Amino acid sequence: MSDALRDLPLRERKKLRTRRALSETALRLFTERGYDATTLDELCDVVEVSKRTFFRNYRSKEDVALAADSDLWSAYLDDVATLDMGGPLLDALRMALHATLGTMDPDWDRRFLATRELAEAVPALQAHSLGYCQDTTRALIERVKGRAGDRVNEVRLRLTVEIFVAAWRTASLRWTACGGNGDRDGLTKLVEETFAELPAALDCSP
Repeated sequence: MSDALRDLPLRERKKLRTRRALSETALRLFTERGYDATTLDELCDVVEVSKRTFFRNYRSKEDVALAADSDLWSAYLDDVATLDMGGPLLDALRMALHATLGTMDPDWDRRFLATRELAEAVPALQAHSLGYCQDTTRALIERVKGRAGDRVNEVRLRLTVEIFVAAWRTASLRWTACGGNGDRDGLTKLVEETFAELPAALDCSP
């Protein structure tokens, strides 16, 4: 048990364990049996929880399938709330992402890879993932606006956040395409390499 988990009240620890059991079991069942072939009833039976408990933790079957994504971005949005807004915003967002990746649980990169592979194979998850990406982008814009106030031009802020999200998506897709080569370190390296390409990309011509 991690120190952070150990410090939580018992009720919160139980809730987190249930949430993790649901997401890990769902990912295993969806991978082994197929996403469409696995029902929520079957998932709840395996984890030994009620559907009511399931819906207290996840809004839908799509949500539990993409839990590794939401784990990352929930933690990232919390980290953005403490950003130092004194320098270039894109650099701050990139450094916050680097820090967040470093704090994810040791098994997160395996779950994230399996989640991305599953999402690429299931049209319903592709659509849900795109919608979640849009929601997260909006939330990130609002979080940064809350930190920066009137100090940042809103058009530039939105463009910067969109560029940040595009760079992350490019890096994560490259990592998934190569089978998660290098695990967490490999993903982090690809993120850094992708951000380093941004100046040249903005001047790219056919």
